[in-house]
Amino acid sequence: MSMFRRLKAPSSLGFDKLAHDLVHRRYRFRQFVGVGFLFVLTFLGHPGELGNAGRTMFLVGAVFALLGMLVRLWASGHVKKDKVLTTTGPYGYVRHPLYVGNHLITLGFCVASGLWWSFAAWAVIGLFFYPGTIAHEDEVLHRLFGQAWERWRAVTRALIPRLTPYQTGAQGEWSLAQSWHNGEPTIILVLVLCFVYLALSFL
Repeated sequence: MSMFRRLKAPSSLGFDKLAHDLVHRRYRFRQFVGVGFLFVLTFLGHPGELGNAGRTMFLVGAVFALLGMLVRLWASGHVKKDKVLTTTGPYGYVRHPLYVGNHLITLGFCVASGLWWSFAAWAVIGLFFYPGTIAHEDEVLHRLFGQAWERWRAVTRALIPRLTPYQTGAQGEWSLAQSWHNGEPTIILVLVLCFVYLALSFL
């Protein structure tokens, strides 16, 4: 009987932990959900069926996505996660440039796919995951870098860029090796292949 009770207990299946994490640690699922959403748009989107309007939407979406990829590539070549407080490159303008890039990329996919409901879906996903993710990462950086982070945060917003870069005297140059170490070129390759798949709907 005791064995049967243990088998039936939700905790033994991990459902209670999953529910707890979705509420309190939803940042753990952000990447999985975000990538999954882009794949859904890739395989459900058929902009070629919309004629000239679909072609225009695809090109506009590609521009937004390309801009997002460049922002992420720029950021990934500067950031050394949890080792130093990166305030150079795009981090001189905004605290979370990788997430700015994510939003631009996803906007691009929503436009290019021609799926009207994708905008509402992304708004829900973004509001559910990103505020908590940003708060969690800010908490980690604050714990690691203390007053240096506080000074940076005081004048640098999370997602809306400054007009002029934050000045700390820190020197930092973009590094392809660092970007590669962070896995960004592979991510960009996958995104480009997704756009190529969307483009096949015009054939």
